[in-house]
Amino acid sequence: MFGKWPIRVKMFVGLGLLVLVVAILFGAGLYTSNAYRDLVRALRARGDELPVAAELSRDVSEARITVGRLHGLRVGDPTMQQGTGTNVQRCHQEFRGQLIEVERVLARYRGALEDGIRAGTRIADNRGEHETVREMEIVLGRIRQFDRDPRWPVDSNKVAHLEKELLRLQNLADHLPSFLHEKLGTLVPKVRPRYRTSIVGTWVAGASAVLILVLFVRLFYQWIFSPLNVLIGGSRRVASGEFEHRIALETDDEMGELAGAMNDMTARFRAIRDDLDHQVQERTRQVVRSEQLASVGFLAAGVAHEINNPLASIALCSESLESRVRGLLVEGSEEHEVISNYLGMIQSEAFRCKEITEKLLDFSRAGQARRQSADLGELVEGVIEMIGHLGKYQHKHIEFSAATTVIAPVQAQEIKQVVLNVLTNALDSVDDGGTVRVRLSRTEDAAELVFEDNGCGMEPDVLQHVFEPFFTRRRSGQGTGLGLSISYRIIAEHGGEIRAESPGAGQGATFRIRLPLATTHKEVQDRYQAA
Repeated sequence: MFGKWPIRVKMFVGLGLLVLVVAILFGAGLYTSNAYRDLVRALRARGDELPVAAELSRDVSEARITVGRLHGLRVGDPTMQQGTGTNVQRCHQEFRGQLIEVERVLARYRGALEDGIRAGTRIADNRGEHETVREMEIVLGRIRQFDRDPRWPVDSNKVAHLEKELLRLQNLADHLPSFLHEKLGTLVPKVRPRYRTSIVGTWVAGASAVLILVLFVRLFYQWIFSPLNVLIGGSRRVASGEFEHRIALETDDEMGELAGAMNDMTARFRAIRDDLDHQVQERTRQVVRSEQLASVGFLAAGVAHEINNPLASIALCSESLESRVRGLLVEGSEEHEVISNYLGMIQSEAFRCKEITEKLLDFSRAGQARRQSADLGELVEGVIEMIGHLGKYQHKHIEFSAATTVIAPVQAQEIKQVVLNVLTNALDSVDDGGTVRVRLSRTEDAAELVFEDNGCGMEPDVLQHVFEPFFTRRRSGQGTGLGLSISYRIIAEHGGEIRAESPGAGQGATFRIRLPLATTHKEVQDRYQAA
């Protein structure tokens, strides 16, 4: 089931496992850290209460001392008549200041208790302190009620009652630290379970993280590394030359798709290699053919020059003998007919040999003519029109089609000779009523001429030698075998290519000619059309 999951899903699963491991470790550490933080905050918060509680107790004690000093003063003391400078008044003012200080310190203590609550402490329950503070505020309220009467310092009953209230306030202030002492005493029993829980939780989290990490490593190896090893091993075998090897994976994810693509690539590469081998063999044959044509070219120049003179002498001598025979023998006699036939045969064969030598000279001439931009369609149409007047091709059909005007830098006479050679070769291969189709088209960088016939066709061994000099398979038994060789040389000199194709004997043949176009084809074509 997992083998069909995409790698994206598998990576998300692995990432989820890693996130889970991190979350477990982070949660365990966070829990431990929070527990330690809560303990520290609790201790700090309760520690901050102690100085305030001590200060509060001291201030209440000073207020009691000040009130106690009023008992030493007599109500009828003359100093009471001395205005604000008397001892009673001075004690009263001092008591009021101390009472304000007690209220201020008590407010600070209440603020410290509220900070402890906001800190989230759980080991310090300060509800008892809050109750005590509320009682102290109630007592302070009653003391304030006494202080509103300006004559209470001279009233011994009120002074005694105020002392009781201050004693009550003193006892409450002294009792505040006892709550903290009790909490500190119970701190260890409360912390120990949390400490043990933290240790156990840390071990459980660590073990869970290790197990999940092992599971993640196993899945990652099974989903990623193992298929990669198979891919690498298979690619190395293919790289070493085992193009028949195919990579097999049991997964249907991207790795399996990659293995299929590599198998297709290997098959394609093998096909390309076979095609390249075929092209190399074809190019090798073309190079050998070119070397043969070059050798024949060098030989043809010398042979044609040496043979032309003897052939001219033979032709002249046969013509001279023929004229003399007419005067010596009776016309119509048997001897006259025999001698005339032999002399005519000598002349025709001499002229035939001369034609061959002329073709050899044409074959040996290379790159002497200047090339100019020409309309290939017009050249082909001119050759077709010329062939149409030949009697032996009157019963055969030529169909020409051009998709567009094609301008190419060529030597017009040489291209006409190529078209003539290929077209006559095609016409000679078809029977009366047969058809030769000629198509002219253009690609981005080349012009293409296709000659297609439904004639006798060619066997594979004929296709291999069709462009070799003096090789001919014409059904008439005539021909020098130089026409296609000369055409091959001319096309090669133009930087083009000529190829022969045939499915087999009796299935027709196709000749394809490709010629490079002018560099600025559009400008040349525009100038040609404007002219």
